Amino acid sequence: MQITDKLQRVFHERSKKAATHARGQYRARAPVSFAVLSPLKVLVILGHPRGAASFCGALAERYLEGAQAVGCDVRMVDLAALDFDQNMSFATPRLQTMEPSLVAVRDDIEWAEHFVFVYPTWWGTYPALLKGFLDRILQPDWAFREISGGTGFEGLLSGRTAELITTMDTPALVQSLINKAPGRNAMARATLGFCGIEVTCHTRFGPVNRSTSAERDRWLENIEARARNLVRGPRPPVRRAWAAVKPWLTAFRLQFYPMTFLAYLIGAFLGSEDGAFDHLQFWTGYLFMFTLEAATVFSNDLFDFESDRRNRFWGPFSGGSRVLHLRALTQERLTTGVWLTLMLALLLAGAMIAMSGSPWLVGGLAIGLAILAIGYTVPPLKLSYRTLGEVDVGVTHSFFPILLGMALQGGSVARPEPWLIALPMCLSILPAIILSGVPDHDADRAVSKNTIAVRFGIRPAFAVSAIFAVVAATLAALLQFYLLPGIYGTVPTVLVLAHAVLLVRRLMTEYGEDAKPRRIDTTMVLALSYILWFCVLPLIAM
Repeated sequence: MQITDKLQRVFHERSKKAATHARGQYRARAPVSFAVLSPLKVLVILGHPRGAASFCGALAERYLEGAQAVGCDVRMVDLAALDFDQNMSFATPRLQTMEPSLVAVRDDIEWAEHFVFVYPTWWGTYPALLKGFLDRILQPDWAFREISGGTGFEGLLSGRTAELITTMDTPALVQSLINKAPGRNAMARATLGFCGIEVTCHTRFGPVNRSTSAERDRWLENIEARARNLVRGPRPPVRRAWAAVKPWLTAFRLQFYPMTFLAYLIGAFLGSEDGAFDHLQFWTGYLFMFTLEAATVFSNDLFDFESDRRNRFWGPFSGGSRVLHLRALTQERLTTGVWLTLMLALLLAGAMIAMSGSPWLVGGLAIGLAILAIGYTVPPLKLSYRTLGEVDVGVTHSFFPILLGMALQGGSVARPEPWLIALPMCLSILPAIILSGVPDHDADRAVSKNTIAVRFGIRPAFAVSAIFAVVAATLAALLQFYLLPGIYGTVPTVLVLAHAVLLVRRLMTEYGEDAKPRRIDTTMVLALSYILWFCVLPLIAM
């Protein structure tokens, strides 16, 4: 392959430096004067076995120059210049000592925010040199870790991005449509993605074997322009917008909001039985509860950070949103989110009270709900650390939303109906919130977070959950047939009892197993779906 004489001389000099460089890497020159205050940290990894003398080396060099021109802090690693064993010679990577050159590269990886892999496509994927490097460098408990007793993995290099720059002789359509792009899939999904690194772009050049000097010069110009685009960030515009929104959607933990809404809706329907339904009051009240719940889950992530960090059994129902641990959001931004949602909740509470015909009642309910919700993890209450968190969640997701919805529609909270409906609903919530402490047990105990599972043990937590499930079903039967006849509509109460029996049998199975922290997703689904009977059936009956 021919390249310009200028590039040949540059790469010859670079190759001599690489051969004698103790760390096998190029340090970036000082950034230009208009560099941003916090320049993007870019690590270019050249994976061609011929190193800097190859056309991939030319692409890597031009990318480095383009990135430096817009103020990025750039380092470059030439894998061909590193001295390391490419073969994994032991049963586990933990037993194979890492060579000094790999230790140095690992430091660079920890330093970097954006990776650029430059390599040729050989036999549909990438050279053995790059594969061997990935085998050796991506070690367990550094690049990824096993969670939940072998049923899942967590990437530990999250919060970083990468792009792939590849050359090939195969036409692009053949590689994509016929070969199914195995190299890109292996790098973007099975390797980098597995370790938590987001691949934002794949730039391919080829066919190289039939390219002219003019084409290769144009490719070099294109890749330099691509590097200069880093001034706007490592992601394309659409992905950049999604990357800004996605962490907040994750932090909101929207899967837990429907329960509050359904309870609030029950209260609103009860309160509007004798009059018109006030939609403005209804939505103002719900937005108040929504923003308050958002502030609560945000603050939980902040104040439970150490527990969540230690948690190896986190899942969709426990362990927090993990936006801080995955570096999707910073503590400063999440703290700002707490204050913004609290301020918005305060404004909505003021509007809600001003419009209400019972301002003292609505104000008292709003203040009580806010104190209990925020006090779940926030000092000085820290209710979840005092074995009161489970009751807190039960009350704030049943009694308070029902009573608030009723008060805002002008209903009397002295009536027995809201209290009688809220009681079994509260009891049905307790099994799910108690069980969520089982996967978190060791992590919570390490930070003195005394959940029921921590204070009394995992097996008692299963037993107590079973008792609450039975009591909730029993109360539902009493309401349906004696206290509030027909409150659960025409759906046979036996279905609620059947679900309770199924949940209890599952809990007793869990009780007989090893009393160690573990993922219990199936049990959690049964417990959470059990709550729906006590929320949906009254609404249908109304």
